[in-house]
Amino acid sequence: MEYTGEDFYCEQVLNGKTQVNKVLETERTLAFHHTRPFWETHIVVIPKVHVGSLLTITDNGLLIELLETVKRVAAQVVEEKGAARVLTNLGEYQDSKHLHFHVNSGEKLRG
Repeated sequence: MEYTGEDFYCEQVLNGKTQVNKVLETERTLAFHHTRPFWETHIVVIPKVHVGSLLTITDNGLLIELLETVKRVAAQVVEEKGAARVLTNLGEYQDSKHLHFHVNSGEKLRG
């Protein structure tokens, strides 16, 4: 069944309803393989508390920890695959209203 809520990460991942393949976890961040990848390598990095988007984060310590996790994951992908992309979406482009970064590499699997 297709998820139709507002915050997949709080409502499904962080409460354990959807199991994920973890890549890296810190006290306040989680990186895991996307449950429905768009690229050959597709990892999502999220804060473990609800933050609506990059535009609404107010905890600079959390932002630094989140970016350090993104950096570590991206470095691992570059080492393994030779290249990586890092992106976050805002506004209408943001399907799940929870701050998250995509770290991806390789060919696009789907639109």
